[in-house]
Amino acid sequence: METLRGIKIRTILLDNNNWLNFYNKFKHLIRLSIVINVCKLLACGTAFLGFHHYTCQTCGNSKKVFHTCKSRFCSPCGKKSTEEWIAKNLALLPQTPWQHITFTLPAELREFFWLNRHLLNHIAKIPAAIITKYAKAKKLIPGIFMAIHTFGRDLKTNPHFHLSTTSGGLVLDYSRWVSNFYIHHQTLKDRWKQQVIQTIRDLYNDGKLILPPSLNHITSYASFNSWLNFLYHKSWVVHLQKKCSDHHKNIKYLGRYLKRPPMAETRIVKYDGSFVSYLFMDHHDKQRTMVTLDVEEFIKRLIRHIPDSNFRMIRYYNWLANRKRATLLPKVFLLLNLTFQANNSVTYHSLFFAAFGHDPLQCQNCKSFMILDAINYPPKSNITSHHQELATTKA
Repeated sequence: METLRGIKIRTILLDNNNWLNFYNKFKHLIRLSIVINVCKLLACGTAFLGFHHYTCQTCGNSKKVFHTCKSRFCSPCGKKSTEEWIAKNLALLPQTPWQHITFTLPAELREFFWLNRHLLNHIAKIPAAIITKYAKAKKLIPGIFMAIHTFGRDLKTNPHFHLSTTSGGLVLDYSRWVSNFYIHHQTLKDRWKQQVIQTIRDLYNDGKLILPPSLNHITSYASFNSWLNFLYHKSWVVHLQKKCSDHHKNIKYLGRYLKRPPMAETRIVKYDGSFVSYLFMDHHDKQRTMVTLDVEEFIKRLIRHIPDSNFRMIRYYNWLANRKRATLLPKVFLLLNLTFQANNSVTYHSLFFAAFGHDPLQCQNCKSFMILDAINYPPKSNITSHHQELATTKA
């Protein structure tokens, strides 16, 4: 195949039967959620998912806009989900200073998460619990939400947690808003390290932890505890950004971490039928670096970051939690002298116009605007049989 630029992930999966060959080779290891999301990606923007039909009332010209898959694995759908989240939360989240904190793990622990998928859920509870407990000791309750990431920019496994907290909070009886909330960096690092290690220790002691091959020499609780003590004496990275009061900047910064897939297709610079090359920004030297992988390794790195079905990659806490938001969020807005803004919806129409500078629903023949006259959905029988076929796949 001729070298291509700006190639789509779907093209790579379909070319030379790359996905089919990969699936047949590793189907005994592939989780059901991976199969479902890859199938969604392959069907995205095709007649299989149905379409909206538009017609020009002036000249009769018509066009079909095919439905999208809405999978986090899909780069275009991830972009749309991000823009939708930003539009919604410009109105939802209070205009007050926020602080963004990234909790990371030492490299020695990364392999644990691929052998123990339940571990990610256990560890994900810790960052918000630390901040909430720390704040309550100061007699206030901050608003918190967090995005879970399992990948680094180079697609390697790197579980980490992007947490955002208000730099103030409600007092414990919800009657006032306190603006000053200082988080001591070293205390935060120490508590993070202590609680992660304790969680892993408890899971091992309960027989709920599979050790990676590199730790095959560990055969007892004492030897495992000794290895954890080695990790305890290492320095763990918790990155605190400066507090920011710019509401639009805060929301857009947060949005880019919440809905994006592991790989944006704009980063893929070359595909020749056998190898894929993509760019990433190296954290260490701040230089753009190119990685070249064979197709099998590229697919392997890409799909392992697809979460299990119903796993919540975005989590809200305290008065932003769904069960409390309806009653407590209005109190926050009232105490901050804020009012809810209109929620500007994000559509195919608006995204297309922003990206290409012209209206996709303007007739190319007479420049009149086309109107929606039909919506076609795929037959439910086709979808049901398709899902039943997926359900027989070994996860």
